[in-house]
Amino acid sequence: MNTPSNALPETHAVSPQAPLMRAAGPMYWSIRRELWENRSIYLAPLIAAGVFLFGFLIKLINMRRHMGTLLDRQQLETPYDTASLLIMGVAFLVGIFYTLDALYGERRDRSILFWKSLPVSDATAVLSKLVVAMAILPLLAFVITIATHFAMFAMSGVVLIGTGVNVGMLWGQLSFLHFSGMLLYHLMTVHGLWYAPMYGWLLLVSAWAPRAPFLWAFLPPFVIWGVEKLAFNTSYFLTMLQRRLTGPEPSTPPASNSLMDAMAAHSLGQFLTLPGLWIGLAICAAFLVAAVRLRRYRGPI
Repeated sequence: MNTPSNALPETHAVSPQAPLMRAAGPMYWSIRRELWENRSIYLAPLIAAGVFLFGFLIKLINMRRHMGTLLDRQQLETPYDTASLLIMGVAFLVGIFYTLDALYGERRDRSILFWKSLPVSDATAVLSKLVVAMAILPLLAFVITIATHFAMFAMSGVVLIGTGVNVGMLWGQLSFLHFSGMLLYHLMTVHGLWYAPMYGWLLLVSAWAPRAPFLWAFLPPFVIWGVEKLAFNTSYFLTMLQRRLTGPEPSTPPASNSLMDAMAAHSLGQFLTLPGLWIGLAICAAFLVAAVRLRRYRGPI
């Protein structure tokens, strides 16, 4: 004889984080896809760092006989500042060429037909490319720069053995921890948020250009500047572009000419209140909306 069961039916508890994870999944894999397909994102800064370390080692060997006394702070910081500027510059150039080819390349090789067949929206695809340029590249530049600095310090310690230079004092004078914080802050604010409208413009051109995206990206600003100069004999547009490229102007002059002081020209609170930041982000958002629509309706070249 069968007895009725009082057991309650099984229910599967749904985690409140599940919708968020499902939403973040396509973005995560889209970013992974960009890193798989564009190895120059991390290879170019790594190669630049390797070439610089080779030159730095040669300089250390050549200068070893002249380094019996401790150099002043500015002389000690110069190679580290140069390495930081080199890696940041290479990452910036990689960001320009990456965003300019990000949407154009998939139309050129017709891979867009495959990517559109996947359950990934056009907005996610475009935003993932912007995240790579604005966040992943600066973070990679930061990690590679810090690793390069530690390699330079280790090489200096080995080469300077027996010259009378106190390597411990060298570490103290260079202020690695403070410099690392300022470098990360500069990369995420200026190379990330401040350059957002430029990356948005390049993605828009990449989604639209029928041919030669590099020409279409840089010809319109040149024409606008030329028309303004001819008609009004002014250069406001060129000045605006220069300020966007060089970063926000400091409210007060830096205490010294060091790269560390230049990167700390604005506190986070001051930076977030700059009108140019929010105007640039609004322009970037408009460019992204246009790029998403173009990707949705434009097919292979």
